[in-house]
Amino acid sequence: MSLLNPTTKTKPASVVLADDHVFVREGFAAFCEMQAGLSVAGQCGDGAAALEMIQSLRPDFAILDLNMPILSGVQVVKKARDAKCTTRLIILSVEKDENLVVEALHAGADAYLLKDGPGRHLLDAINYIRDGGVYVTPLLRGAKLFTEADHKEKEDPLNCLSHRECEVFHHLVNGLRNKDIAELLGISPKTVDTYRASLMRKLRVRDLVGLVKFAIDRGLTST
Repeated sequence: MSLLNPTTKTKPASVVLADDHVFVREGFAAFCEMQAGLSVAGQCGDGAAALEMIQSLRPDFAILDLNMPILSGVQVVKKARDAKCTTRLIILSVEKDENLVVEALHAGADAYLLKDGPGRHLLDAINYIRDGGVYVTPLLRGAKLFTEADHKEKEDPLNCLSHRECEVFHHLVNGLRNKDIAELLGISPKTVDTYRASLMRKLRVRDLVGLVKFAIDRGLTST
């Protein structure tokens, strides 16, 4: 099994784990700590605590059990996205119901994994979603699942963007640099980066080229 970051010069990605079954949670924590590119920033046993950790610690990734006390994994995802958290959110479940997978993805989850899957699926998911992709365990990759999810996403993806994200989107596809956008909107370049990452995730594009192509296909720019 390949490591995420084989060099010690790269800062490990931080992870928060939330599962009400201590044995399962500690097992995943031990697995993560074995990887050179991961570091466990916190653990908890319910959805409310998970949301608080995500908002306070701002980890790179959060692994959330689908069924937790107080708040479910999907509810945590929705609230985290409403709060503009950029943490990559991974739903972990024993449920193989395709409708639950679609619900999780539409809530804003970046990945859906099964607890009975191999550990390499977690590493595959992290490597994939850190670049802006969406990952579903290969154990559930049926044509029906992705046909339904893709159809719903294509209805109105722009409706997912906030007013500020729309502004950043407009300036990006028209060639402005982050620094220029920051000065124009009166915000910091770091904040522009946050909006950029968020809007690219919502539009399911990986890079600026993909963002410009999206805008051209929609007739939003001729750049």
